[in-house]
Amino acid sequence: MKQLLFGVFENAQSNDSGTATWRHEDNQRIDFDSLDYWIKIAKICEAGGVDWLFLADAWGWSEIDGVRPDICDEEALDLPRLDPAIVVASLLQCTNRLGLVLTGSTLVEAPYSFARRMATLDHLSKGRIGWNVVTTGTAETATAAFGKVMVKHDQRYEMAEDFIELTYKLFEGAWEPDAVERDRSGRYSDPQKVHRILHYGPYFKCEGYGNSHYSPQGTPVIFQAGSSPRGIQFAGKHGECIFVAGDTSFVSKQTNKIRKEAALNGRDPQSDIKVICAFSCVVGDTEFEAQEKHNTILKTQRCNVAAASYAMFTGLDLSKYDRKTKMSDLETEMSKTQVLRFGEVSIGEVLDNWHENGVRPKPIVGTADQISDVMSQMAREADLDGFMFTPMSQPSSTIDFIDKILPIMRSRHVNKKNVCDQFLRQRLLGTKTPYLSASHPGVKYRVQRHKKPLNS
Repeated sequence: MKQLLFGVFENAQSNDSGTATWRHEDNQRIDFDSLDYWIKIAKICEAGGVDWLFLADAWGWSEIDGVRPDICDEEALDLPRLDPAIVVASLLQCTNRLGLVLTGSTLVEAPYSFARRMATLDHLSKGRIGWNVVTTGTAETATAAFGKVMVKHDQRYEMAEDFIELTYKLFEGAWEPDAVERDRSGRYSDPQKVHRILHYGPYFKCEGYGNSHYSPQGTPVIFQAGSSPRGIQFAGKHGECIFVAGDTSFVSKQTNKIRKEAALNGRDPQSDIKVICAFSCVVGDTEFEAQEKHNTILKTQRCNVAAASYAMFTGLDLSKYDRKTKMSDLETEMSKTQVLRFGEVSIGEVLDNWHENGVRPKPIVGTADQISDVMSQMAREADLDGFMFTPMSQPSSTIDFIDKILPIMRSRHVNKKNVCDQFLRQRLLGTKTPYLSASHPGVKYRVQRHKKPLNS
């Protein structure tokens, strides 16, 4: 039986996933701007043996025909937010083994400063950092906020290729791993192992030296999600932990496409990448109790949230269309994933689904054994390597997941709670070292002078 990995999804705002359930009495994420909240969540995850805590992010907000609906502010649908990098930094001292994954946009960030930020976090965490690479689904409003020109969907992936190539040069090639000597009787660094970076790409340029020296993992673990054809190409080439979402049939097809794309890029489709499925659940001692708990959460959300929420991710105002219109008839240059995932479904069905779930997968509602049965079957049939839990109410949902679901899943899939590598890459990918595998495209930017390869 394959050993599975488990992460927890979070968002540094009152709501997440395009829903607005902040009114629920058990939902403590309403205090997202309190350090105490984040320390509590991190400690729950670490004590429960979760492999990583994932912080989503977005720079944009919802607008319909250039106007921000009042409901967005009334329900904290998209704003305000906090910076996930600063949240992660605040959790380093209260955690020892928990992986910390933060989202970074290749559309609005500057590669040079972003690389320093990530290297800093990897140093201070002793190698527990992951980077969720996004091209920014909320691109239209985000680019306006940064004074940039809107970039079309597939072109954003070309931009991401340029961005990530430059960061590889900074992570892997600017400082050799043993460049820093700290020899009080000699020198601090070996100048022969500190290199000038020259990058003249179509979108980004850089001339100079890396601001930070080689971190414990070099390049942080690359997380990525994207179900469009261009997104899958990017994931197969660069991703190490790749997210999918949907029903078993859809996820199975996506997993197969991703693994094939990895093989086309000369990577091992099993050992070099891990496919992680987003999932949500509501657990009770009985099915009836679980369903009642789920209904209580849903009742806290206003019915007119869905259209404004969907527009934030896609730029499409579904309220303007006939409810019978097929989703396949629509086009967007923002998040294609949130259009493609619904296939031939009608707009009316999507609005109903979105009201309950947003971007979150439809939750599995039932007893711990029932939920574990569905997860195990899905992992087997879709060739998954793990799951990322998306809670509906924090921290109660995560506590239920850790206390009731994880023990069953560990007993079936041999996920050892207390036997984990310190470095995130080793824990997730099973590599012998914390560094990129030999087949990863980032390795070619590393200076090859060592007698023993880093990734041996």
